[in-house]
Amino acid sequence: MAAPTTVDAYIASFPPDVAERLERIRGILVDAVAESGVEPEQKIRYGIGAVMLGGRYAIHFAGWKKHIGLYPVGTLDEPLEGEVAPYRAEKDSVVFLHRDPVPYELIARVAEAVVAKRGAGAAGKS
Repeated sequence: MAAPTTVDAYIASFPPDVAERLERIRGILVDAVAESGVEPEQKIRYGIGAVMLGGRYAIHFAGWKKHIGLYPVGTLDEPLEGEVAPYRAEKDSVVFLHRDPVPYELIARVAEAVVAKRGAGAAGKS
């Protein structure tokens, strides 16, 4: 099977329960970029979904066999970093296991923080 070329096709390639989670996470990421005043763009980068911010990536999201990941998520300000710490897989990776409920509210706050950090460099670009 050919690799998906759109975010819609990427999400559709997963089982329904994972696709539903990915769709909801995508919506959170898109909303965070839109709320920054920049038109969000979605594309496939490195074989996974990405939401762009002013022509640069804001955040990537991916479905895997055992989890969904967000990348890159650098160190966040406290107290948010402390809340994210249990989900850290590596320095810039945050993962949510399929066996656990997805903390969508936390993902929204992470997305807002990432967009705020990256948005300073993307302001005014389109």
